[in-house]
Amino acid sequence: MRIQLAQKSEADELLGRNPLALLVGMLLDQQIPMEWAFTGPHTIAERLGGDLTAERVASYDPEAFAALLAEKPAVHRYPKAMAARVQALAAYLVEHYDGRPENIWAGAPDGKELLKRLMALPGYGKQKAQIFLALLGKQLGVQPSGWREAAGAYGEEGSHRSVADVVDAESLVRVRAAKQEAKRAAKAE
Repeated sequence: MRIQLAQKSEADELLGRNPLALLVGMLLDQQIPMEWAFTGPHTIAERLGGDLTAERVASYDPEAFAALLAEKPAVHRYPKAMAARVQALAAYLVEHYDGRPENIWAGAPDGKELLKRLMALPGYGKQKAQIFLALLGKQLGVQPSGWREAAGAYGEEGSHRSVADVVDAESLVRVRAAKQEAKRAAKAE
């Protein structure tokens, strides 16, 4: 299945072939529109002048990396803070997974362990980890036993709760509508 989270072909192509780009897009997906967040890895790669690798991002000068994310148009609403988070994620991947993000899910014995590994990533809390686990299961075929249960409501088949359920423009509209309904319901309580 082709990733369509950025809703821009070049950015989505990078997300589909580069697991680090997908992890970084998920990391950036807060306080900005989803498409902007998932276009971020492509923008970073272009500004770096090459492919996105954990080693390259982790070893980049922090001030220069923050400036790179802050260039207009900025990669995120909070480029300096997010630059630090992206570099922390990359450094963690270098230290724990030989710089290869796919090693996080490769050989995970079950969904519970995979969720634990994702929650250990810098910038990934439980909800972000569950959404990413659902994305892996629903769109990339990474389905260790118990993955749906570990992903919680985000793993439900046929749901439209998160980026894990966005496969085209129509599903994006459905996810946005579900999120707005959830916000309305929360305010009503």
